[in-house]
Amino acid sequence: MTDSSLSDVKVVEWGSFISAPFCTKLLADLGAEVVKVEPPLTGDEARHYGPFPDDIPDSEKSGLFLYLNTNKYGITLNPAAATGREIFSKLLSRADIFVHNYPAKLVRKLKLDFNSVRKINPQLIMTSITPFGLTGPYSDWKGYDINCGALGGINASIGYPGREPLTCPLFQGDYQAGLSAAIAIMIALFQKGRTGKGSHIDLSEAECWATFHIGVGLQAYISEGRVRKRSGFRSLHRPYPDEVLPCKDGYVCIDTPQNRQWLRFLEIMGNPGWARDPIFQNRIETTDKYGDKADAYLSEWLAKNCKEEIFKAGQNNKIPVAPIRTIEEVLNNEHLKERKYFVELDHPGIGKLKYPGPCYKFSLTPAAIERCAPRLGEHNERLFCGELGYSKAHLGTLRKAQVI
Repeated sequence: MTDSSLSDVKVVEWGSFISAPFCTKLLADLGAEVVKVEPPLTGDEARHYGPFPDDIPDSEKSGLFLYLNTNKYGITLNPAAATGREIFSKLLSRADIFVHNYPAKLVRKLKLDFNSVRKINPQLIMTSITPFGLTGPYSDWKGYDINCGALGGINASIGYPGREPLTCPLFQGDYQAGLSAAIAIMIALFQKGRTGKGSHIDLSEAECWATFHIGVGLQAYISEGRVRKRSGFRSLHRPYPDEVLPCKDGYVCIDTPQNRQWLRFLEIMGNPGWARDPIFQNRIETTDKYGDKADAYLSEWLAKNCKEEIFKAGQNNKIPVAPIRTIEEVLNNEHLKERKYFVELDHPGIGKLKYPGPCYKFSLTPAAIERCAPRLGEHNERLFCGELGYSKAHLGTLRKAQVI
């Protein structure tokens, strides 16, 4: 990958599932050389999650793993073994960045904590992604996406009133943590360029939720004393409408915070008489007190129109409206096709698959997805023999001992 933003950066990833692999995927797509370290035999946890072709589990065909690990080199290594830790130290001595998402207790036990690794490489940027951070009362607690969302506060406003809170679906917290870590690493690289020194990024997934998505709610509490509560498909204390509603062929999200947007939307609907009812003149009060009644009127018009028609009408009139698209509709979306968002790669043993591409475009140093995710231990010989100088015979011994 030539002329890439991070083409001179070397990364070691010791991560599993989503947060650390997503972080290093973002770096790899920008041209960084990422070496992914997986446990021998079992590999990354993500290999055992679907979707799988024909719903047949196969650790080499996990859609989640294939997406998260494009452009990476993959090796197997057990750092709990003395020889494995020695090899790991050699990897870190050559690296610019080290990213992991394993529990702090295990990292300390294997002497892969920052105080230990900076003795190996003082210029190393180490990033630790954990549920609750490396300090504080919860630092050694187990945590998952659902716990982090709850502690970070996002779950408090998701779901229906009177029912249990919900978590954001599809491990969104893990992706947010990976993205936050990648951003922090880019900043640390600038700092390293000025000072020549490494640094340690201690990133808590719960704090990502608290800072990324609770900021607006916090401001509302400080300024107005408002506390966000679960309100189902409708956002309370907001000008009507700010919600997801059914239409002729699916669902649309409508949000008209400015009064002129609402007036233009009424024009699209033919300026219906119900909108002139006195109870609907204060739109925040409409949302909080008369939302169901307003929805009944609005839904009559929505039921006669398709979501793409409503979306285009909103675009043409500068009204925030968005269709809720299915996966198939996203895949065949004309805008994404024009932007060449999806990338097709030919994976050994699976065939051609489409991957989501980078969500941004750089003119001089474009991100690119050029290689499929590695098979388990695919680059062992290349790295251990070619770069670290081990013989093939020694490699066989390490393999038998399950070091690699």
